[in-house]
Amino acid sequence: MTSTAPADVRPDPPESPGDRSLREFGYRQELHRSLGRYASFAAGFSFISVLTTVFQFFAFGYAFGGPVFFWTWPVVLIGQFLVAACFAELAARYPISGAIYQWSSRLSNLTFGWFAGWIMVIGQIVVVAAAALALQMVMPPIWSGFQIVGGDPAPTSATGAANAAVLGVILLVLTTLVNVVDDRVMSVINRVGVTAEIIGAVLIIVLLLTHSKRSPGITFHTAGGDAGLFGALLVGSFTAAYVMIGFDSAGEMSEETRNPRRTAPRTILTALGAAGLLGGLIVLGGLLAAPSLTDGKLGVDGLSYVLTSSLGDGVGRFLLADVVVAIAVATLAIQTAACRMLFSMARDGQLPFAGRLAKVNPRTGMPSAPAVVVGVLAAALLLLNFASPEAFLAIGTTCIVMLYLAYAMVTGPLLVRRLRGTFTVEGADETGRPLFSLGRWGIPVNAVALVYGLFMTVNLAWPRAEVYDPAGGHWYFQWFTVLFLLVTVGVGVLYRLTRTQGLRSAAETALPLPETTH
Repeated sequence: MTSTAPADVRPDPPESPGDRSLREFGYRQELHRSLGRYASFAAGFSFISVLTTVFQFFAFGYAFGGPVFFWTWPVVLIGQFLVAACFAELAARYPISGAIYQWSSRLSNLTFGWFAGWIMVIGQIVVVAAAALALQMVMPPIWSGFQIVGGDPAPTSATGAANAAVLGVILLVLTTLVNVVDDRVMSVINRVGVTAEIIGAVLIIVLLLTHSKRSPGITFHTAGGDAGLFGALLVGSFTAAYVMIGFDSAGEMSEETRNPRRTAPRTILTALGAAGLLGGLIVLGGLLAAPSLTDGKLGVDGLSYVLTSSLGDGVGRFLLADVVVAIAVATLAIQTAACRMLFSMARDGQLPFAGRLAKVNPRTGMPSAPAVVVGVLAAALLLLNFASPEAFLAIGTTCIVMLYLAYAMVTGPLLVRRLRGTFTVEGADETGRPLFSLGRWGIPVNAVALVYGLFMTVNLAWPRAEVYDPAGGHWYFQWFTVLFLLVTVGVGVLYRLTRTQGLRSAAETALPLPETTH
């Protein structure tokens, strides 16, 4: 007997424990459940993408903090690890795409959860743009021909900022295509890219440490700025804060992960732990191996300058090529996470054009419309770079603030539930073992995670003129993060009000008219 199923549609696999778990939450299994443990780890690690983010923001951290900015790294890592531990509990209990939106909604209410998801997805779109801009830090140093616009490749120059936008748009076209083609293609690219990034990161660490020109004691020296040590550390922490976000992507991919209750909590923690360790060693190695700490180049060209100067052009450019791979894979992974958030919210009918955004191609297992939306909006943000070089920093900082705030909108309701005694992690994962739980450490870990997250949100968003508008005359860049957040929330409020009024009008229209008396 021959099959009548279309040739381009995969046959339905046997129902897995993850499929049954998803059905318990009222959803059909539409995304293809094809990711194993390493692929789940790769989803979180590639979003963090230690090579992308460290190379992108090292120069900024050094320029404001000097060598002492290294110590912000372990502080941020500890703070984010506490947040990740809370998320690991939630990933075990709610293995659903659109993690932040789903978790916040189920811990509080749909309205609050909707705003958490809305802020998160807008933040993810900004992160996509920021990651794509990172190509400017590594491609021109590899070959001058990559400087398509003008002659100065520094991202703080007009031509460097414009060229960053051009390279970023090209990358976004490619990542959007991959996000539309097939989930298996995306998974392979992700795994290969993460493997190359880890190998490259280890090589960079070993080579930098073996080419050290000074002792680790240099990390206690400051930049000698006017803000003092504490102010330097607050701004220097931007580098670590930008690097260590996105570990929740392993939870975002839960509906595509085999045994998600077992796998996702562990890959959330291992992705952050691996990235935190590798990133910290790269920062330390860069400080120790830099040809000079006082010639001004380290605060402008960053780690690209260290690699090509200390290791030679050949080895330096080879390693920078690996960083290019990491940036491409990071942009792909971040775009994928944003797509899953849009898909999850649209599936619940919580976004405009929800029917189109929630549609999954049965052949590819991918929601294609969200990929196009994220790619187009991220590319539009890149156009800000043509307006002014300050947009580079404004975009990067804005995305961190958005994600930190969205994270706090999960850890906050979770802490309230813990204090009320209404949050428990009971049951077993797909292998029959108890779900991941913080146990008696839940309240203190959760409380510190929330306080840390709110503090960093304020620190990152604070409109420091010397940070966001060093040239002066661009008040909108100084206040860009605050204004962007206000606009995001304002648009969300208008949409929710319009939607509520529309539903109320539809309900009133459907109600029978009262009988009239004569």
